[in-house]
Amino acid sequence: MTVLRFGLTPKMKPVSPKRAAVVAGLDIGTSKIVCMIARLAPQAPQDALRRRSHGVRVLGFAHTAASGIKAGSVVDLEKAEAMVRQAIDIAESTAGVQLESVVVSLSGGRLGSERFVANIELAGGAVSEGDIGRVLAAASRHSVRDGRAVLHSLPIGYALDAAAGIREPRGMLGHRFGVDMHMVTADVATVRNLMLTVERSHLAVEAMVASPYVAGLAVLADDEADLGAATIDLGAGTTTLAVFSGGRFVHADGFALGGHHVTMDLARGLNTRIADAERIKAIYGSVLTGGSDERDMITVPPVGDDEREPPQFVSRGSLVRIIKPRVEEILEMVRDRLAASPFAAEPRARVVLTGGASQLAGIADLAARILRRPARIGRPLGLAGLPEAAKGPAFAVAAGLLVYPQAAHLEHFEPRRTRHLMTGTGGYMARVGRWLRESF
Repeated sequence: MTVLRFGLTPKMKPVSPKRAAVVAGLDIGTSKIVCMIARLAPQAPQDALRRRSHGVRVLGFAHTAASGIKAGSVVDLEKAEAMVRQAIDIAESTAGVQLESVVVSLSGGRLGSERFVANIELAGGAVSEGDIGRVLAAASRHSVRDGRAVLHSLPIGYALDAAAGIREPRGMLGHRFGVDMHMVTADVATVRNLMLTVERSHLAVEAMVASPYVAGLAVLADDEADLGAATIDLGAGTTTLAVFSGGRFVHADGFALGGHHVTMDLARGLNTRIADAERIKAIYGSVLTGGSDERDMITVPPVGDDEREPPQFVSRGSLVRIIKPRVEEILEMVRDRLAASPFAAEPRARVVLTGGASQLAGIADLAARILRRPARIGRPLGLAGLPEAAKGPAFAVAAGLLVYPQAAHLEHFEPRRTRHLMTGTGGYMARVGRWLRESF
């Protein structure tokens, strides 16, 4: 699909609970691009993951360094396309399949949530499928905003007369029927250019989904989602969050600050190259202080290429003093965003950290102290065949893209007759024609 129809991103056809399917996820981040391909096979519900109708077995996996991406948005189309193509080609080769479409994650574009309530009068007394369609359509009419694209349109609960919080209203009796709808939106320009990057790689965008939402689908057990939880995806260029309550995705938010800013602080503070600062952060990065920190010394390569210039040495304590303030700033911003969300009303809710920046030593304890909630590091759950390199929190979003097709049936999009927002490429035949031109 090459058009943002009526301000809506593509809607994925739900996977049948009785059929197997091959799906692909593409996580386009600021620092890395990940492509995963998996086979979904029907399975009986598990104790911890009751809502999953399918088992997920990873067939192909690839990740490359990102280029042309800043804060989750495309800033250089040619570079971004080249790295996306590379990740897709490697994943296709390892899986032995050729992809036609992918589910794409979005972490940039100022993710935001809105809640809408709509009510209709019931003509026949009992709620029918048509009544549900009418009330969802009434709520969806509020979703279009200039410059914003709708990523998710999710009914959280229904109401019949004075009774609220109804999950399955079909066949129930009442006079006034209402719905509480959660809409997640992002900047149209960010969405459009990310879609264009994928389509220039000769793939259709099956669906575009918020990164923290799919991270939650990958790392949360059902009980955590029921009791209330927030997944905080600490990426390189963005930090995004998703709040779950009563098993539903009820809030999303994000801001352009992440692990890359920690790297830049280190590069400036240690007077070293960015690549060396990233390596030092990955190996020695911590927000914990210890008794031997001032004695443990770390070699820092000089900025220049002059071999005669000796390396400098800094203590672990010096690294912590550079890293910790920035991480505290990020977590304090998360705290403020959560305080303005439904998470604030969930006293038993916990925090689950994902993303590459969540791998800093001691960050879960620091998050628990600043957010004043239990916190843990989230790793993908219930995926078979996942390579060892992809079992950590940095790959939670990519793993969640393979789980998302099982949740696609929860989405509702109501078409509207408003202007189309073109991404700039043609449809299937245009992609075939372009392939022929480029290949022969």
